[in-house]
Amino acid sequence: MANVFLANIEVPHGAAVAGYRAFRGEIDPAPLMKLLHARGACLALPVVTEKGQPLLFRRYRPGDSLRANAMGIAEPDISAPEAEPDILLVPLLAFDRARNRLGYGGGYYDRTLTALRARKNILAVGIAYAFQEAENVPCGPGDAPLDRIVTELNVF
Repeated sequence: MANVFLANIEVPHGAAVAGYRAFRGEIDPAPLMKLLHARGACLALPVVTEKGQPLLFRRYRPGDSLRANAMGIAEPDISAPEAEPDILLVPLLAFDRARNRLGYGGGYYDRTLTALRARKNILAVGIAYAFQEAENVPCGPGDAPLDRIVTELNVF
C-alpha cells in the first residue's frame, strides 16, 4: 500500500500528515507514516476529545510514547503540540468507487472532515485493503466523502 500511495499522492516536504493507529483489523498505516516522516512530512495522530466532537490532532514522530484512550486506541499524550493536517489518512471498514466510506459509526471522521474543510483545503485519503471495496456504501447527509482511496492495488 505504501508504494501505491507514494507513487500516486503528492506529499510536499513539510506537509502535515495525520494518520491513525490501526484498530480492529484496519490496514496499518505505520509503515507509510515512517516513510513520509523520513521524506520530511510532519506527522500527527488523532485524539478523541469528547463524544460527538471532531477529532483533535497532536504531533507524532515514530517511536514517541503513546497512551490508550477509552476505546483502547493509542493516542499522543496531551503534552504533544496540536497540529492541523494538510493530508488526512482515514481508516475505513468498506468503501465504494464514489469514495464513500463506512466506518465504525461514531461519525468522528465525518465531523472532522467537515470542520477541516470549512477552514482550509485538505486531502482526505482513505486507506484500505482492496477486498474492502463494496458496490455501494450507504451514505447520509452527514457523511463526508473522501478525496481519494488507496489500496494495495489501486487508487480511486
